[in-house]
Amino acid sequence: MSRGVFALVVVAGCAQAASPGVPSVAPTAPLAVAPAILPTTDATALSEPADEAGLETAATDDASAALQHLEPVLEGESFIAPARMLYRVAACGAVGEMPARFDAGVVDRHCEDLRRAEDEYRQTWIDVAKPVFAALRPKDVPTVVVYPFGGGDLLSALATFPDATEVTTISLEPAGDVRPIETMGAPQLPHELYVHRDHLKRLFVKAHSKTDNLRLEAKTALPGELVFDLVALAVYGYEPVALRYFRLRPDGTLAYLTHSDFDSHAAHPRVAFDNVELMFRSSRDSQSPVRVLRHIRFNLDDTHLKADPSLVAHLSAKGTVSAMTKAATHLLWDDHFSIIRGWLVDHIAWMVSDSTGIPPRIAGPAGFVQETYGVFDGPALFGSPGARDSRDLRKLFASQPKRELAFRYGYPDRSGHAHLIVTRRPQE
Repeated sequence: MSRGVFALVVVAGCAQAASPGVPSVAPTAPLAVAPAILPTTDATALSEPADEAGLETAATDDASAALQHLEPVLEGESFIAPARMLYRVAACGAVGEMPARFDAGVVDRHCEDLRRAEDEYRQTWIDVAKPVFAALRPKDVPTVVVYPFGGGDLLSALATFPDATEVTTISLEPAGDVRPIETMGAPQLPHELYVHRDHLKRLFVKAHSKTDNLRLEAKTALPGELVFDLVALAVYGYEPVALRYFRLRPDGTLAYLTHSDFDSHAAHPRVAFDNVELMFRSSRDSQSPVRVLRHIRFNLDDTHLKADPSLVAHLSAKGTVSAMTKAATHLLWDDHFSIIRGWLVDHIAWMVSDSTGIPPRIAGPAGFVQETYGVFDGPALFGSPGARDSRDLRKLFASQPKRELAFRYGYPDRSGHAHLIVTRRPQE
């Protein structure tokens, strides 16, 4: 692996109330801090899938050339080579090395099957949902997006916020180690590809992931969270240009892990791969703006956020943000998750969710307007939705004009209906 220099933070995942704390990674050498500076966004890049033939022509496999335009330069171990290899082999991206030891037929069949599923998902969900979000989303919505309980779900984040310059997802699941693709033997590859492809196909159908599925994927040799994110890049016509791992300092700044840090965690290597930063840009234009995904492993209940304030400090430095959440087992209804819920109330300008978002008893007194779409007869029994919040949300839907919704966004209601809630600041 070459040692590189970049500034990114990616956070993704799901959370559960009764999970052990996530150990921190202690560096053995000074580490650089990422400034909160990103290039301006190119809205068309995220909104349209790239033409495959065009990708093949425009793409370059020279990682150094791909990275030479990125600024600022930071310390930290670079993992762009295995990331692009994983992008090519597992996510079926248009760039990246195909190791000679792998059977090209195995990868081709995997990609044919995966692309069929992606095409169906694009037609039945992305192409239906994106125009709705384009109509709902204010033109001046913040391009920094926070997605608690996100489960590595960059796919729907980019459909919801196509102009996003930075996406942070947060969950209990680790980002995972990108390196096994470099040493994996050919006999192991077909099973690995099948497991991840099967999981992705089920995600495409259900439009949300279960925590047990994510944990099963996290136990495979290839990192499930990263595969899911890299598939999202391929679907929207993006390619990875930087990948590195980091820890949060107590003040919320980022400490990128160096070669010596990974050596120091040789006995417990998975700990070093909890949090990842992935930079990406359009595969069609090497000069296009770079965007950032940050995936952070963290338990979002109050006990863990009080014990370790680094995540709240990190998020607070972002200022006012856009947000989304879905399929979050109604944890934001639970007062054991009041800190992350309170952070959202204090920092969001615009948020979209299924029933698992901020409940009316919190949103209303805080001055938010909540607009409902679809039909809601009561929450599906994911987690432990409370009676009061269930009743309040039914009343909210009943009090507003019926607005049609032709796609699922996270959970259905208890009767199988699609529904969606926009929580926003009042218009001035």
